[in-house]
Amino acid sequence: MSQDSGHSSAGPNAIEFREVHFAIRDHELVRGLNLAVRRGETLVLLGRSGSGKTTTLKLINRLLEPSAGEVAVEGRPTAAWDPIRLRRHIGYVIQEVGLFPHFTVERNIALVPSIEGWPRAQVRERVQTLLRLVGLDPALAGRYPAELSGGQRQRVGVARALGADPPILLMDEPFGALDPLTRAELQREFRDLQSRIGKTVVFVTHDLSEALLLASRVGLFEGGRLEGLYTPGEFLESPDPPCVAYRNAFRAVQA
Repeated sequence: MSQDSGHSSAGPNAIEFREVHFAIRDHELVRGLNLAVRRGETLVLLGRSGSGKTTTLKLINRLLEPSAGEVAVEGRPTAAWDPIRLRRHIGYVIQEVGLFPHFTVERNIALVPSIEGWPRAQVRERVQTLLRLVGLDPALAGRYPAELSGGQRQRVGVARALGADPPILLMDEPFGALDPLTRAELQREFRDLQSRIGKTVVFVTHDLSEALLLASRVGLFEGGRLEGLYTPGEFLESPDPPCVAYRNAFRAVQA
């Protein structure tokens, strides 16, 4: 079994957007997106609601299809992937977790490895390993989601996304529904986890402090366009008007 070291293949980029547009009727949600996500980095897509972040995320795992242009995963256009194979290649974590309520923690985490036909003993070992990896007591494996706290459920959601050791992880406001203390705790834990496992992560948030804490690079979205790519330090210092406006707006909300 892979040891969560991230998968390697030729080329520095895990994901590429090539002049991608996405529209519903006449309304363009993503416009002319050109973007390369480097293997092993945490790219945070930052922006207000409706700026195109989540739409961009869903174009990666074919929950949405581009209206024009091309998205490539591991050098291969997503249109050439079988959608099921593509989605099993990519972990997906959302804000409300989406755990199956009638499945135990173990069955939720084991879902993809079981579907992939892993031997039962290997699946059980994998579940125990992942529970420890996300900071949960393996004794929780027999519990149901309703018996867990919000923070515990979110950790199980991350463990489930890592179930079959996918090289890519998509995270859409994963900590947004949690209270501030739990959220801060999970942000730190995720940063430490990513430093150990080195996945390619695309992470959506509107929270500037979260973006600066977690990102290797920040992609600022506004009105369906990618306004720029920055390291956290560059974003804080950038004189670009969209960066200045976002920093000022965020400070005003926090005041």
